[in-house]
Amino acid sequence: MAPQFSDLSPIAREVNIPVLAQHVDPVKPGSHTGHILAEAVREAGATGTLLNHSERRLKLEVLKESLTRAKEAGLTIVACGDTPEACRQIAGLNPDLIAIEPPELIGTGIPVSKAKPEIVTDTLREVREVNLAIPVLCGAGITDGSDVEAALKLGTCGVLLASGVVKAKKPEKVLEEMAKALVKASKKG
Repeated sequence: MAPQFSDLSPIAREVNIPVLAQHVDPVKPGSHTGHILAEAVREAGATGTLLNHSERRLKLEVLKESLTRAKEAGLTIVACGDTPEACRQIAGLNPDLIAIEPPELIGTGIPVSKAKPEIVTDTLREVREVNLAIPVLCGAGITDGSDVEAALKLGTCGVLLASGVVKAKKPEKVLEEMAKALVKASKKG
């Protein structure tokens, strides 16, 4: 779960799942008004952070600095990339997880796992050539359990999603269906 910064602390106190910040800045404590400190995210109860989401793209050097600061604060890092090539570069920075999210499919309900499976498989290949230990998530257009199953069959370890649940008429039902797809896949694997 990755709520907005102001909701990190109350949500982290109420749930028993990992809570991630949506972003951290590459700054150390000091004079940085308006920046999000990795230490503040940790103190709020978050266990990790997203970095480089399509709505908050970072230049590679800034991503590297943000990743370093997040690691120094003991945060788990999910770094997003928009192409297999970008994910390859990100893998060289050694985040904990990488999520492939082609921006043209985000929020469309058209799952990358079905519409453009080659993006997922190419990303897996690119990341594995750099670092076999980094798990890859699939994002963009994921709206139901069959999308999750398709992503897992391609070789990802899970999904990164937002609008597929947030915009659903029955979000609890959608989450339950997606969770069942993950459980089903874990029993097979």
